[in-house]
Amino acid sequence: KKKSIYLKQITIIIVNKNLHSLVALFKESKFNKKKAIFLVAVILLSLIIVSKMTLNDEKEKFVEKGTTDGLSRALLKNGIFQNPWDTWKKPEMSGLLRWGLFHKDNTKLPSDNTILDNNLPVHLTSDEEIKKFCEEDTTNKIKIIWIGHSTSLINFENKIIIMDPVFSERASPFAFAGPKRFRPVPMTIDKIPKLDAVVISHNHFDHLDYKSVLSLHEKFGKNEANPLNWFVGQGTGEWFKSCGIVKNVHELLWWESKNFKDLEFVFTPAQHWSSRGGFTENKALWGGWVILGKSKKVYFAGDSGYCPAFKEIGQKYGPLDYSFIPIGAYEPRWFMGPQHVDPEEAVKIHMDVKSNKSFAIHWGTFALASEYYMEPKEKLDEMLDKYSVDKNNFITLRHGDLNEFE
Repeated sequence: KKKSIYLKQITIIIVNKNLHSLVALFKESKFNKKKAIFLVAVILLSLIIVSKMTLNDEKEKFVEKGTTDGLSRALLKNGIFQNPWDTWKKPEMSGLLRWGLFHKDNTKLPSDNTILDNNLPVHLTSDEEIKKFCEEDTTNKIKIIWIGHSTSLINFENKIIIMDPVFSERASPFAFAGPKRFRPVPMTIDKIPKLDAVVISHNHFDHLDYKSVLSLHEKFGKNEANPLNWFVGQGTGEWFKSCGIVKNVHELLWWESKNFKDLEFVFTPAQHWSSRGGFTENKALWGGWVILGKSKKVYFAGDSGYCPAFKEIGQKYGPLDYSFIPIGAYEPRWFMGPQHVDPEEAVKIHMDVKSNKSFAIHWGTFALASEYYMEPKEKLDEMLDKYSVDKNNFITLRHGDLNEFE
């Protein structure tokens, strides 16, 4: 019976193309995985034949459009987006199975919460602290609360902005499977007194969370005088419509911008992909965000493999004052390399975009890959030494801490 339930979960996850959830399920399974290989292969073959939902390379379906400004553009044909660089390789289902079934899991998450509390302490933000955070003048500085993974709340030039809000227990469409949060959220949405804008890098479940979006919309989106505005990649608006959110959702292509409350939001390239399951693969564009203020600039890299886009961003908008750069979920490199940077590549991004101060994200919250759970931070320190970058200029933050930088 347990095996039947397990295989049913595998089938549902494969159909929805939630790669992290499938690997997490393999990690959590307690019966002999080798006995499931044949049945999983049968399931995969059936899905390939019936629904044609594989992740095979479809580069021949795209026609590259020439540009005169030297900036990279996403390829687009028949409503499907694709990365334009030779550094990109799409993740194959065969690679996913190889990783999930045979690759050693080195995350080594301790079962003892006291160890986690020591290595990754969480500051539970009080009502008074978050109120002060939102009200304090930030004309010449930025205030930051790292909520975890890629979710950060910032007060930038007196506008409250949240990046890739995920407050749920799992980064998954399912309550029963998928990467589970091993560090608690330091605050809940109901504690946030004010919010002006949300930026979404892409639609994967660890970056775009249904329950969190609905909660934010319920609290801040129905204020006619000062409604919450959403900044998303082209194609993501359809998902918001399915959630009943039809107003103040701004869809952009790479390098397009939208002005809002004295800030300019620019959607920038990243090397990644998108899917919410079913036939939605790559129908919504992924990317990062540059937020231009009157005197300062913020950069949010989202999810990305290392590619030429970062030098382009640095040339067009650098130097950038504050950057949020991913450092985790990068092993095994043969599978994760094209879609997730490692700490060394994160340092290269820091240099490419000419960042004055960078903050590490996409680590320390969900076990999405195979590296030791504290390795991203350790390797970041090593790579900063390797490239002679001041460690004060690229730092990790503690969950829930109130940080202030000029």
